[in-house]
Amino acid sequence: MKHITRTVWVLSLVSLLTDTASEMLYPIMPIYLKTIGFSIVLIGILEGVAEATAGMSKGYFGKLSDLSGRRVPFVQIGYAFSAVSKPMMAVFIYPLWIFLARTIDRFGKGIRTGARDALLSDEATQETKGKVFGFHRSMDTLGAVLGPSLALIYLYFYPQDYRTLFFIAFIPGLFAISASFYLKDKKTDEPKQKTLPPLFSFLNYWSVSPTNYKKVVTGLLVFTLFNSSDIFLLLKAKESGLDDTMIIGVYIFYNLIYALSAFPIGIIADRVGIKTIFVIGLALFATVYFGMSVNTNRYLFFGLFFLYGIYASATEGISKAWISIITDKKDTATAIGTYSGLQSICTMLASSLTGLIWFQCGATTAFITTAAVTLCVMIYFLTISEPIKRMN
Repeated sequence: MKHITRTVWVLSLVSLLTDTASEMLYPIMPIYLKTIGFSIVLIGILEGVAEATAGMSKGYFGKLSDLSGRRVPFVQIGYAFSAVSKPMMAVFIYPLWIFLARTIDRFGKGIRTGARDALLSDEATQETKGKVFGFHRSMDTLGAVLGPSLALIYLYFYPQDYRTLFFIAFIPGLFAISASFYLKDKKTDEPKQKTLPPLFSFLNYWSVSPTNYKKVVTGLLVFTLFNSSDIFLLLKAKESGLDDTMIIGVYIFYNLIYALSAFPIGIIADRVGIKTIFVIGLALFATVYFGMSVNTNRYLFFGLFFLYGIYASATEGISKAWISIITDKKDTATAIGTYSGLQSICTMLASSLTGLIWFQCGATTAFITTAAVTLCVMIYFLTISEPIKRMN
């Protein structure tokens, strides 16, 4: 485990615990929302609004982290918000309250994302970005294996008792908050800005960012614009005949593949090239969505989710490692936060758009559209050169 520092371990543990809490609820979220009266369109809007909130806060707090020279407080507060939101989802079932609770959860993600990823980047060299980000993704996603597994065990003994799970999910969230207090900021002699920047000032980074950053982020955003929430994949599986247990099971399987492959794929990316691995990931994504558009065999869903896990390993952490290579160290949180913010806006549109296309034209049309656009994005990335590793 060379190059994996204490800070990387602690951050990864905090992410594991938080993801255990979040992913305990994720596979049953669409089912729970439907039981309390949410339509497929309203679910899409809920996910879209939540991601938009995360997006705006990711950019702003990423810039604020860079300006203040602090990382840890943003990480701690962000994870605390996400933990508190879990039991809120079960207290009341009114739509506005559900929207508020889900928004608080995503707001917490927005506060912590830029600062956390900047901490990870600071712990890596140019030659180990893929490895460090890959390790963090593996640990983070391990929580997505543990969480649904715990949910599956609970629902086996208490079928359809979804609301209690939201209270249980609060427990690992508390452990995550406790673990975050073992993080410490590195001392720096750089001047710190004490005044708060304007709310949308992080968007100014786009005009001064490196050309390669603009090229890479443009491709990433176009892809995101047609990459809706995974909830729609689970709903497709549900419509194809999978019961609640199999839906959670296939989701656990996907995350297990993701968790096991993210670290080794990160190591491979450091050796063969960040872009090469990312393009392979896009090809797998397109394959999965084409497959989802026609598949009705419940067992083939496991094969598709296997490929989906490899895709996630080849793109999620890899894209942030790519951005951290092509931007200056002093702007890392702003660069990743700006990208993540714009990405969340695109995700909002993607989830809402997919919900509407599904409602009007059916799931097949929605999935084929996403797959076709992904192939175009893949071709675009082939025109971009591999990032040149340099000293920041």
